[in-house]
Amino acid sequence: MTPAVNIAKKANIPYTLHSYTHDPASASYGEEASEKLGITADRVFKTLIAQIDSRELVVAVIPVSSMLSMKHIAKASGGKKAEMAKGMDVERSSGYILGGVSPLGQKKRLRTFIDSSAENFQTIFVSAGRRGLEIELSPNDLAKITDAKMVVLCAE
Repeated sequence: MTPAVNIAKKANIPYTLHSYTHDPASASYGEEASEKLGITADRVFKTLIAQIDSRELVVAVIPVSSMLSMKHIAKASGGKKAEMAKGMDVERSSGYILGGVSPLGQKKRLRTFIDSSAENFQTIFVSAGRRGLEIELSPNDLAKITDAKMVVLCAE
């Protein structure tokens, strides 16, 4: 199992794993998960890593149907400026490969923020730490396990 699944198991929270065959030619990992699992893209959340003020890395968990607002993630983290972290830095800090980055079980624990739209659902889907594997869990359990704050993160 992946570190993400092990963390969910250890936390003793209810979750369900969903797997599908990943297509390497897919342009968007999150949209592929939504399509192949037959779930609305608003319930499938992607895990992004942003760099705040050119120093701190933070995790943003947002619906795959949305775009991360750099202003919102900077404000949520108390910074002035944000940009997407380089892929190499994401893989190094998370321990996951791009397209399989989970907010759970990252190698280096980073401050985590979940878009408040997650509260509209009983359960959401996030990467379980591997391309083609999603974990379905309650947004409140995800926030509890990752010590995340629910905030508005998406661009209008």
